[in-house]
Amino acid sequence: MRQGIIAGMALALLVCVPGTALAEEGDAYVAPRGPGGVHPDLNGIWQALNEANYDIELHMARASVQLRDGPHGPVPSLETYKLGAVVSVPPSMGVVEGGKIPYKPEALAKKQENQADWINRDPEVKCYLPGVPRANYMPQPFQIFQGESTLFFAYQYAGAVRDIFTEDPGPAPIDTWMGQSVASWDGDTLVIEVTGLNDQTWFDRAGNHHSSQMKVTERYTPTSPDHLHYEATIEDAETFTRPWKISMPLYRRKEANMALMDFRCVEFVEELLYGEWRRNPLQR
Repeated sequence: MRQGIIAGMALALLVCVPGTALAEEGDAYVAPRGPGGVHPDLNGIWQALNEANYDIELHMARASVQLRDGPHGPVPSLETYKLGAVVSVPPSMGVVEGGKIPYKPEALAKKQENQADWINRDPEVKCYLPGVPRANYMPQPFQIFQGESTLFFAYQYAGAVRDIFTEDPGPAPIDTWMGQSVASWDGDTLVIEVTGLNDQTWFDRAGNHHSSQMKVTERYTPTSPDHLHYEATIEDAETFTRPWKISMPLYRRKEANMALMDFRCVEFVEELLYGEWRRNPLQR
């Protein structure tokens, strides 16, 4: 009897889903116009809801962000085992097209070294600015401020910001943590080219990295009143064998009193970074 019910439900899905998909494809969403009345209004507070900050690649669950060899397989490292499940890694289908990053052999070796020494190498541990694209899928919200000819992104994590050019000012004068962002529009899609990034940021807690030659081309497309489709193309011939992409939905935060709040985590890591220089150092 139960099998018959399940079979009936499956048949109903086969009948109904194609029609639903066709309806969605045929009804392209047109977003309300923003300031100036030309481009879609992207103003609002947005957040990714995924596991990308742990590891942007397709991955199984892991006991810890940093592992060591155990008698029957990997176990948490000496530095992380006391944190237990707090630093375990949830499974994810990943956000990388194809599941894997196309590393060059020497760059893959560096990624593995990073992962094995996560606690000392991940810039997130020390509250350094997250860079792009990582800032967009940190587990904290960010806000888009869009004017008629201005764009500004503010991130709750570490107080990071991006003052985005709407006219190309030329090459970035120096490399920085958040890089130089230049915006344009492709129909209703906001396109942002990011260059001038230093080589200190990571993509996630899994040690995925890049060089200072990286260029990120972001695309933000409204797909409903409360969703943006986010896509980023990564180009870095020094680190990868070819360009590659990540993509994910971004969700509008809908709480009535929603606002970015202070998370100045640099204050929280002062003991880690500078505690040894106290007049009377604490136990380390």
